[in-house]
Amino acid sequence: MSLNYIIFRNLRKNLKNYYLYVFALIFSVALYFSFVTLQYDPSMDEVAESTKGAAAIGASSVLLIVIVGIFLLYANTIFIKRRSKEIGLFQLIGLTKGRIFGILSAENCILYFGSMVIGILIGFLGSKLILMILFKIIGVDVITKLYFSPMALVQTLIVFAVMYLLIMLMNYTFIRAQSILSLFRVSSTTEQQVKKLSVGQILMGILGIALIVFGYILSARLFSVEKLDMQQLMYTMILILFSVILGTYLFYKGSVSFIFNMIRKSKKGYLSINEVLSLSSIMFRMKSNALLLTIITTVSALAIGMLSLSYISYYSAEAQAKESLPEDFSFAQAEVKDRFVAELDNKQIPYEEKHRQPLYIEIDAHKVMNDSTMEELLFSSVVSDSMVDNIDLKPGEVIFMGYGNVIQQFFSIRDEGPIVLHGLKNTIDQQLIGTVKQSVLPVYYTKGTPVAVVDESVYAELAQDLDPTIQEVERTDYYGVQITDSGQDENAYAIFADLKLKAPSFSQIEFRNNQRTSMGLIMFIVGFLGLTFLITSGCILYFKQMNESEEEKSNYTILRKLGFTQGNLLRGIQFKQLFNFGIPLVVGLSHSYFAVKSGWFFFGTELATPTVIVMIVYTLLYSIFGLLSIWYYKRVIKESL
Repeated sequence: MSLNYIIFRNLRKNLKNYYLYVFALIFSVALYFSFVTLQYDPSMDEVAESTKGAAAIGASSVLLIVIVGIFLLYANTIFIKRRSKEIGLFQLIGLTKGRIFGILSAENCILYFGSMVIGILIGFLGSKLILMILFKIIGVDVITKLYFSPMALVQTLIVFAVMYLLIMLMNYTFIRAQSILSLFRVSSTTEQQVKKLSVGQILMGILGIALIVFGYILSARLFSVEKLDMQQLMYTMILILFSVILGTYLFYKGSVSFIFNMIRKSKKGYLSINEVLSLSSIMFRMKSNALLLTIITTVSALAIGMLSLSYISYYSAEAQAKESLPEDFSFAQAEVKDRFVAELDNKQIPYEEKHRQPLYIEIDAHKVMNDSTMEELLFSSVVSDSMVDNIDLKPGEVIFMGYGNVIQQFFSIRDEGPIVLHGLKNTIDQQLIGTVKQSVLPVYYTKGTPVAVVDESVYAELAQDLDPTIQEVERTDYYGVQITDSGQDENAYAIFADLKLKAPSFSQIEFRNNQRTSMGLIMFIVGFLGLTFLITSGCILYFKQMNESEEEKSNYTILRKLGFTQGNLLRGIQFKQLFNFGIPLVVGLSHSYFAVKSGWFFFGTELATPTVIVMIVYTLLYSIFGLLSIWYYKRVIKESL
């Protein structure tokens, strides 16, 4: 029997166990090659000018290397341990450790570089599709072509060749360090199991849940009415991360065992076959994988959270543009506005003009603030009700407009109550009768505070008693242009863009497009990185289940001999996999939800729909690996008798 025969026989024998590893490797190479190709693609020049797209994709490719590298090294560790008995047998028949290393290296070389060639080919063919998806998301109208980059090929070969050398170094170290006896014991070493939970483990479980809850509560109050400077905010965020991550580790280390032990005790020892195969197995095994599960859960939460926030911003772009800018086009100078409307007249595009003259004052609003400790005066701009459509106030009545999601997080204002307007010499008592999210002035005029809309007579009185030290001289006039025919919006924006008008000039369409372009690129990058991590982490959990199924094969043989059918055992395995894959998924989704909820208002106007869509898609993709593990268990159970 020649060594070549041994190599190909072992490769064919183990290929059924490596198929998911091969798929993940092909996918990773294809995605990395596609990303690097985008970096050198001439079509990206237009995107690079406005969004630094090539640089962002280049940076994301580095993160992709880290994710894929960790996965390949971890997967190799699992597979080399599974083949420890085989390595021991090779030594028993007289093969040296160097020769055994050569056999494994040859197998890995065929598998690794064969997958790499396929991945590069798929990446080349798929790079145009990925580029089309990117341009569709960010709204760039460019004709894409299939482009091959020699630089991308060289970069991919170098990166994955270095990973292969690291894998070979790991294999060599493992083989050199093990004796024949220890090789036969490696695969038979079981997970840590104990019959009884200690008091320390119970306390650890309770502490884990408490730390997670503490982190959630702290994140919910991160941008509350209490004022935090940047240093305090940073420390608070670090505390939240530390609390949640440590709590997650202790949750897997002790909480799961504690909860499942409580359930088992409530059964008073009368466990069904489903509970024997699920609860009893998970409560002892999960603590051994606590660190791995903590890493997977944390990075999953990070990926879901970042993707949700970028999608919130992308999804809310149009609504946020309308909320931030009161009219389709906004100008601070009359001559600039006149140039624009003259072109609209030439093109016969109908429009309406708005002219508002904000006054800048300070308001004593502490009686309508939900935070009673906030007693300092609130800087605000004031306009009269005659300058705002569909608002007619009586003297003494005030409405706050532009009270959006972000402002609400920094100071909470009740819908009604007494306030005091401060002029230079006099004060005017008013009654707040409501708040509105829709803005009446751009942020350029308001500096991020709500605009007070008052009666015309009150406005005139304030105009005679202004404090000159707080007036914004260059912001005394606002000119808005509203296109009355919605079908002409894009034509009007084309005129606005062609004129290259002097700033400050604003457009709702430009605001929306800029936000969709920048956040669309981020969403694209985070989405693909998240997909890579999803597949690699799913594969890792699947490989762990492969190991567990092989270790428990003798148990299935005994249960089958006792009369339990394949269906009985499979139902217990399905229940077990629901916990094995479901617990990290639910914890990760929970972490990401509270992280997103703490600061989503900085990114858009809608929380529920984008977040739910991202979570559903992630859950469906993640569930595929749970189904694959059940399929593998089914095969093991079938072969157990």
